[in-house]
Amino acid sequence: MKREETIDHNIKTAWHAIARMYNQQAVKQEITTSIGFVLLNISSKEGTPATKIAPLMGLESRSLTRVLKNMEEKGLVYRKPDENDKRSVRIHLTEKGKEKKEVSRKTVLAFNEAVRAKIPDSKLKVFFEVINDINGIIENNNIYENGKTINQQ
Repeated sequence: MKREETIDHNIKTAWHAIARMYNQQAVKQEITTSIGFVLLNISSKEGTPATKIAPLMGLESRSLTRVLKNMEEKGLVYRKPDENDKRSVRIHLTEKGKEKKEVSRKTVLAFNEAVRAKIPDSKLKVFFEVINDINGIIENNNIYENGKTINQQ
């Protein structure tokens, strides 16, 4: 099988193209794609518990810690103890963070609108079904057993 025929290659290639496109826009705002995605996952009104952001994005908490530190240094977010649970910390957006979140939101919407303008809903429906099925296969975590693929056993 040629690499261009593999599912993972095509998903990875598409994601890298999307990430490059988003990074080109993010750099204009003096942020990164990662920062933009974190901003989109923080509630503008009541903040978001720090422990909830990483799972929303599919990240490890260690990776998020570095991004949040960087965001604090840039003046985009601040930490505040949760009013209901003092053991928990909520991440809140600063005014600058809210501005960058809005730019990030518009960037994501513009991409989605461009895709939807070129690809019919019927094809997008199949795409989402396939992506969900692939995620289900991965989440079931039974692709490999004893170092072999299931089909080889």
